[in-house]
Amino acid sequence: MPTYVAFLRAINLGARRTFPKDAVKAATEAAGGTGVETYANTGNVRLTHPARSAAKVRAALEDAYAAEAGFEVPTVVFTTAELAALTARAEELHVEHEPGGQHYVTLFSVAPDAAAVEAAHALELEGETIVVDDRAAYVLLDGDIHTSRVLSSKQFDALGQGTARTVKVLRTVTDRWC
Repeated sequence: MPTYVAFLRAINLGARRTFPKDAVKAATEAAGGTGVETYANTGNVRLTHPARSAAKVRAALEDAYAAEAGFEVPTVVFTTAELAALTARAEELHVEHEPGGQHYVTLFSVAPDAAAVEAAHALELEGETIVVDDRAAYVLLDGDIHTSRVLSSKQFDALGQGTARTVKVLRTVTDRWC
C-alpha cells in the first residue's frame, strides 16, 4: 500500500479547534489508514492507505476528521516521494536565499492557478522572497511571520487555502518518514 503524509490545517490553536494526537490517530485509522504515526500536536500524520491517489486519501481523512473532531479539518496529503521532493526544494531555496529569519512552506491540496502564482512572484518586498512551485509556496523571511508583508498580501491569499510548516518541521517529518 502507498505511504502518505497528511498535514492538518488549523488544529489545536484554541479551545474550539482542539484535536489531540490520539483522536487524530483514531480518525486516521477509521478512514482506512494503517501504520499511523504523528509528529507534534500540530497535525502531521504518516499513514499507509489502499487508495491510489492523494486526493482520495484526503477526502477519506477529511470526512473522518470532521466526524471525530466535530469541525472541518482541511487536510493536505502528499506521497512520501512528493514530500521528499518538496523538502529538497525547500533546502535548495534556503541555501540560495539565506534568510536571516524564518522559512515557511505553505502546502496546498491543489496547485494554485497560474495567474495567482505570477502575481505572487511579482511581489518585490525587501527581505522577503516567495517561490511557488506546484503545491507549495516557499516564503523566506529576514524577519518573522508576524511582520511579513508577503504573508499578509492579497497576492498570497489568492494562492488559496493551505497549511504552513517551518522548513525545520518539513526536514524532521521527511527524515522520519521518507
